[in-house]
Amino acid sequence: MSDATAGSESRTADRITVYSDYVCPFCYLGRRSLSEYQSEREAELQIDWHPFDLRSGKRNPDATIDHDADDGKDDAYYEQAKQNVRKLREKYGAEEMAVELATDVDSLPAQLVSVAVREQYDYGTWLDFDEGVFEALWHDERDIGSADVLVDIAEDVGVDGDFVRDALDDDERRAALEAQFREAQQQGVTGVPTFAFEGHAARGAVPPEQIERLVEGT
Repeated sequence: MSDATAGSESRTADRITVYSDYVCPFCYLGRRSLSEYQSEREAELQIDWHPFDLRSGKRNPDATIDHDADDGKDDAYYEQAKQNVRKLREKYGAEEMAVELATDVDSLPAQLVSVAVREQYDYGTWLDFDEGVFEALWHDERDIGSADVLVDIAEDVGVDGDFVRDALDDDERRAALEAQFREAQQQGVTGVPTFAFEGHAARGAVPPEQIERLVEGT
């Protein structure tokens, strides 16, 4: 499908902006909540995804992660995060979620490929890839920072493996992705997931009824 056709498709449906990072468990859980709302909604609601880098405070100039860098998050912070994940996992029926936190995983490669797929393929293919990345990490405990893993996910949804490897090696795409990270921060996004619709926003893995109020204005 051409870019023009894909753009035309997108304009026929309502769109909710979602800022997220694949390594954020609350982004996965927030998407579960969004999917529940979408399934009950009569009109189609597409996702206008914007990448966000949770590792920005630990990222070196060469884009690698310094896991020893102090980002202000201590053991107590992570323990509380785990407890919150467990509560929401039960609330949103996500018992198949095998991982609570993914602090050692770098999502930058996955986000790089996801942006490329969104630009070059139709919305449905991008959505399948996007959901495949979430499932690979949170269900199957796979390293979504691995090129081989990303190729597997992509080929499962009809994306050519060479396209994935080319995207990962494309310095211009990487620079453009980093610009999107900065843009999100400039727009006031300080945490993910953040859902935005027509000038209003909700942050966190909010329940479906809160997403409904955001979108429907009720």
